[in-house]
Amino acid sequence: MAKVFSPYKVCVVVDREFGEQLATLTPGVPVWIVDTPINKPVAQRLWRQHSQNDSLTGITTFDASNSASSEDIVASMLDTIDLHHGPCSADPPYTVIEVLGARLTDELKADLSEYGFSEFEPGSSGFRAIRPLPTV
Repeated sequence: MAKVFSPYKVCVVVDREFGEQLATLTPGVPVWIVDTPINKPVAQRLWRQHSQNDSLTGITTFDASNSASSEDIVASMLDTIDLHHGPCSADPPYTVIEVLGARLTDELKADLSEYGFSEFEPGSSGFRAIRPLPTV
């Protein structure tokens, strides 16, 4: 009988003014957040408060060009996120990516499809993409 894993979610925040909202995200869910003067201090405070977290459960900041659109930032981060949370680094790999601060465009859907994401749920502040759960 195949073992089914519960979904492993990664949150990607490209809202440059997300700030204190970062503290409201589910603890233990890895978060990748764009490094801005508003987001960085909150991330630093949370690092100190949750020093036991690592790259698979904590917050990672990343740089992005000020001229890049939110959607372009998400697309540019997919390889890195998949490297850190995909089959090469995690067992089971992530199957849900929740994006805050970007619209679900056709181009972004196509980019995510290259990583196996086939279900898309638009939301008021972003979207969620889901790929099949791995079975063993």
